[in-house]
Amino acid sequence: MKRRLATAVVAVVGAVTALTGCSSGGGASASAKSNCSNTIVQKNAPVVSVWAWYPNMKNVVDNFNNQHTDVQVCWSSVGEGVEEYNKVQTAVSAGKGLPDVVMLEADHLPTFEIQNALVDLSKYGANDVRSNFSAGAWRDVSQGDSVYAIPVDGGPMGLIYRSDIFQKYGLTPPKTWDEFAANAKKVKDAGGPMFGDLGANSPAQVMALMIQKGAVPFRYNLADKNTITIKVNDDASKQVLNYWAGLVKDGLVGTTDQFTTDYVQGLIAGKYATFPSAAWTPGYMTGAGIGKSGSGSWAVAPMPQWDPSNPVSVNWGGSTFAVTNQASDKAQAAKVAEQLYADPASLKDGWSNQVIFPLNKQALDSPDFANNKTQFFNGETSNKDIYIPAENAYKGMDYAPFQTYFYAQFQDVLTKMNHQQLTGDQAADQLQQTLVKYAQGQGFTVKE
Repeated sequence: MKRRLATAVVAVVGAVTALTGCSSGGGASASAKSNCSNTIVQKNAPVVSVWAWYPNMKNVVDNFNNQHTDVQVCWSSVGEGVEEYNKVQTAVSAGKGLPDVVMLEADHLPTFEIQNALVDLSKYGANDVRSNFSAGAWRDVSQGDSVYAIPVDGGPMGLIYRSDIFQKYGLTPPKTWDEFAANAKKVKDAGGPMFGDLGANSPAQVMALMIQKGAVPFRYNLADKNTITIKVNDDASKQVLNYWAGLVKDGLVGTTDQFTTDYVQGLIAGKYATFPSAAWTPGYMTGAGIGKSGSGSWAVAPMPQWDPSNPVSVNWGGSTFAVTNQASDKAQAAKVAEQLYADPASLKDGWSNQVIFPLNKQALDSPDFANNKTQFFNGETSNKDIYIPAENAYKGMDYAPFQTYFYAQFQDVLTKMNHQQLTGDQAADQLQQTLVKYAQGQGFTVKE
């Protein structure tokens, strides 16, 4: 459920901690194994504690415990996203209190990797399951030959749109961002709704569009953990920001924060014709009540491209299971991380109820998943037609060890851009300057 962090820009962890802090590896706390939200089936088996916030987690844990006599899972939810991460960081700093296994979003892994808080799972056979995932999904959890988490779900992106609005104005889904802008103008000139929205509180979405254009915001490798390359003001990044700033200036897209009540009501009311978003979005939108009052209104198409001759697939969000350095039995914990959300029943429960977009090929390559007719999209086979090809084409990316700080600063410049206080060029340059200064202040050697 990666959308929980779409709006999260609280600075959970500072880079000073990242460079100087470490996990004691003193063993998961007793409380982490006593406050179970599930039943332990095999009373004499060793217990692995897990923190996770997937909505169907109890079913997943029950499936695992019923299938295993050698190990059992004790699951707790200590909050979603930032709420959990704050507790993780507190336990990392204290050297105690972590569970054995913790759910982390892929873009937050380096923040905890650099603190030695996560176990390299390659030492416990993680590469044996590498073929179960796409190359991009595996890169997102890896550092060279080291593996710091097991992928569970992802966010390959597509263009969600209102089919009734497109039909009314004689539109077909735009294949390029130039066509997107032209369609936006056509709808506005005809007195129609805004074509989309640039929510400043969704910096990960905008970062994905920059990467699609060819930007590489960060290059970072734990092999040289005090060095990072930062480049958020390259030509590609500036072109993307200028593009969206222009749409805002011309009144073609809105500037409402996404995932808020106002935004949800706008989607329900047909205030926005499109939502460039991830494969998890139908589940979020259904849960928010979108679509219930306008059945058949929503459809999905491939993401528009900046260069149709060189299509690029991008990702927004994705969650994993990582083993903490405080795990009592790291080998048992690694086994749980690999197998907990990997059985057929749990995977099907997850994707059929729109809890996850599965990255495990057992589900991803299954005919049931591919041919599933998505009710939200009026019976379209969106997995087969849009999201599976997008996931298979995704190459992965590097995240910063201070990704949350980056999101916070990105939100700041996007807000100013939306208020026309900064151009796209100026927003990119200000963001670059802020990040470089911050990283250097925390002891990183910065390459630009």
